[in-house]
Amino acid sequence: MTTLVIAEHDNATLKGATLNTITAAAQVGGDVHVLVAGSNAAAVAAAAAAVAGVSKVLHADSPALAEGLAENVAAQVLAVASAYSHIFFPATAAGKNVAPRVAAKLDVGQLSDISKVISADTFERPIYAGNAIATVQCSQAVKVATVRTTGFDPAAATGGSAAVETIAAVADSGKSTFVGKEIAKLDRPELTAAKIIVSGGRAMGSSEKFNEVLTPLADRLGAALGASRAAVDAGYAPNDWQVGQTGKIVAPQLYVAVGISGAIQHLAGMKDSKVIVAINKDEEAPIFSVADFGLVADLFVAVPELIKAL
Repeated sequence: MTTLVIAEHDNATLKGATLNTITAAAQVGGDVHVLVAGSNAAAVAAAAAAVAGVSKVLHADSPALAEGLAENVAAQVLAVASAYSHIFFPATAAGKNVAPRVAAKLDVGQLSDISKVISADTFERPIYAGNAIATVQCSQAVKVATVRTTGFDPAAATGGSAAVETIAAVADSGKSTFVGKEIAKLDRPELTAAKIIVSGGRAMGSSEKFNEVLTPLADRLGAALGASRAAVDAGYAPNDWQVGQTGKIVAPQLYVAVGISGAIQHLAGMKDSKVIVAINKDEEAPIFSVADFGLVADLFVAVPELIKAL
């Protein structure tokens, strides 16, 4: 029994989501192999080989794999799939793009967003925005799954000494073409990788107030900035800051929710945070049901005072 983890990377560095997925794969039992499909990604393969718990790294290198086009990456996975009992992807935008293609080609069902490994064929996954946990058992020969990274601690990035095996890269499928990309330059940590997140809700009132009140707090804490869907829909914050069921799933060490009521969709994206601090003037706000520390106060008074105290 061997599990293949599909590495997420940018051809230079291994993304943190891969480490959480490796932890999930290790809990299945048996060996853990990692597939690094990219272009000039030898440094990524070396980083994967150093991860604790990894016994082998498969490295496929080709210009056709440079941009992670789903058709090409899926074909690369399928080229080696017959050797594996489990194939795990991080439940990221990239992983969710490739995993269904692999499952369909293998004629198996996909296990989506697993948050716990009970045994080699039984897993838990959240449903109804995380309000219920389903236990699912898969009897298919190959288990193709996406892994909710917040459900697993990251594997140690050092301590491993896996062998790196170069494998033949698949030819370009020709079904899609990379046109270009715009990469946002962040002055603060990436939301899904941040250890501290400060999020604002609709109560911020405007984008100007959002930045005026929350940016100094985030700067003082060295935090990433997040937002509820209501704040994003109102134009207070950009889409890539959205935390929740239809946004990003996060689990930082500290999550500060400012002016967020705690709608079920938002809670689904952040309730696994280690420590949750909520500031809201409505003492009945649902956010207080998951908060470790709650402050019933006017955020426009409380946050500046908090910044002074820090």
